Amino acid sequence: MRAIEELTDREILALAISLEERDSRRYGDYAEQLHADFPGSAEVLRKMAAEEVVHRDRLTAGFRERFGDQMPVVRPEEIKDFVDNHSSVFKPGPDAIRQMATSMEQQTYAFYEKAASRSTDAGVRQLLNSLADEERRHSALAADLNKEHSANHESSENDTRHRQFVLQIVQPGLAGLMDGSVSTLAPLFAAAFATQNSWQGFQVGLAASVGAGISMGFAEAMSDDGVLSGRGKPLIRGIVCGLMTTLGGIGHTLPYLIHNFKLATIIAMAVVVVELFAISWIRNRYMDTPFLRAAFQVIVGGLLVFIAGILIGVA
Repeated sequence: MRAIEELTDREILALAISLEERDSRRYGDYAEQLHADFPGSAEVLRKMAAEEVVHRDRLTAGFRERFGDQMPVVRPEEIKDFVDNHSSVFKPGPDAIRQMATSMEQQTYAFYEKAASRSTDAGVRQLLNSLADEERRHSALAADLNKEHSANHESSENDTRHRQFVLQIVQPGLAGLMDGSVSTLAPLFAAAFATQNSWQGFQVGLAASVGAGISMGFAEAMSDDGVLSGRGKPLIRGIVCGLMTTLGGIGHTLPYLIHNFKLATIIAMAVVVVELFAISWIRNRYMDTPFLRAAFQVIVGGLLVFIAGILIGVA
């Protein structure tokens, strides 16, 4: 690692060119990453990438005028004065990217000021001071673009985030919760009423819950790859769906750990009611389904499965 004070004017210009190229490429990559879901932020980043290209071209022309075409390779990561925290962020969101853009511009401005102060070549010093002024204005542009984004695009991006959350988390989770809460009722209560034994009812309910969770998890993960539907990564959807399915069945299974069969059954029934109303609330909150209609649909379905389980158990 080298300090800026150790660099020659020729190396400083080469480093500045490398820095501008890196930032322009990074802005372009981030713009491509955000283009589909956050077009407003992508446009901001494209403008900043274009500014970096202009700076690079000015630096390149200045280098060739003073030192010719043979340019040394000096990268920002080789200079100890540069702390690059941007590459450590894994797939940052639009807010993080905008903050990093402002940070990058501030760092570049500080570099030009420091490099100009120690340059021994009057022409290089003048070029660096000029670019420092450009970067200061560019930092202001980044801030203004962020404000412009906040004013014009925040609402649409919030809508996009909400839509992604519903598609990737809520929908598979709700499907799992409904399946786990309803489909496990019949085997659980059939076994419980057939044996009149809490422990055996618990074993059947646990097996049904875990089995349904595994089945639903694999079914959700293999349903589609999320590319065309926009529903996100299959693995995440499968895990969410599988866990919520298991949770839906475990809720009314746990009461059968109580030795008293009648008490365990009463508590299990109460838990079922809470689960069905929770499902109705989620459908109302995230799927815009009227609460009464959602409750009616879920409760009728759950009641039919519950009655079927009891009838089979006492037969």
